[in-house]
Amino acid sequence: MKLYIYDHCPYCLKARMIFGLKNLPVELNVLLNDDEATPTRMIGQKMAPILQKDDSRYMAESLDIVKYVDQLDGEPLLTGARKPAIEAWLRKVNEYTNRLLIPRFAKAPFDEFATPEARAYFTKKKEAAIGDFSEHLAHTPGLVKKISDDLRDLDKHIVQPNAVNGELSEDDIHLFPLLRNLTIVPGIVWPTRVADYRDNMAKQTQINLLSSIAI
Repeated sequence: MKLYIYDHCPYCLKARMIFGLKNLPVELNVLLNDDEATPTRMIGQKMAPILQKDDSRYMAESLDIVKYVDQLDGEPLLTGARKPAIEAWLRKVNEYTNRLLIPRFAKAPFDEFATPEARAYFTKKKEAAIGDFSEHLAHTPGLVKKISDDLRDLDKHIVQPNAVNGELSEDDIHLFPLLRNLTIVPGIVWPTRVADYRDNMAKQTQINLLSSIAI
C-alpha cells in the first residue's frame, strides 16, 4: 500500500499511526504542498492523506483509512473506549494551537516545502485563514504558557504511556498527532506522564518527533 501525505499534517499523522502500531509496511509519498494535480487526479480534490490500496483504488479521510487498516487482519488494535475528557481537552487546545504551529511549519524543512513555490503556496493559504504569521509568532510566550498549563491538565488523564486511556483507542489517534507537532515549539513545559506518553507513542507508531527542528 502507498500513503500520500504531508509530514506536518495531523490528519496524515493519524493515518501513519495505524501502520506503525500494527507494524505494517507502507510506502510513504510526500506531496509537494502546491501540487493540486496529483491528489485531484486520485480523489477529485486537493487533500491528504490518500491511501492507495493494494487493488490500486484510492481512499481518503484519515479515520476511514485508520479503520480500514486496523480491521484488515480481523484483529483490530483500537478497541478501547473513548473518554469525553480527552475529547474536551483537544477541543479546548485546538482553538489556539494552530497559532503556535502553522507559522513554524511554514519555516520548517518538511519535504512538502521542498520548493520555494510550495512553501509560498502554504504560507499564502494559511495566512489567509489564520492571519499574519509574524503576529502569531510575536505572541509565542503567552501561547507557550497557555499550552504548558493545559498540558499539566492533560497529565492527570494519562493512564498509561502506551495508551492514553489504558487501552489503545481512537483517542490516541487524535491526541498523539498534536503532541508530536507541538515538539516543534521550544520552551513548552512537558509534564512527566505526557512526555512519557508522547515518547512512547512515537516509538510505537514509528513517527519522528520534531524536537530537532524546533523553531
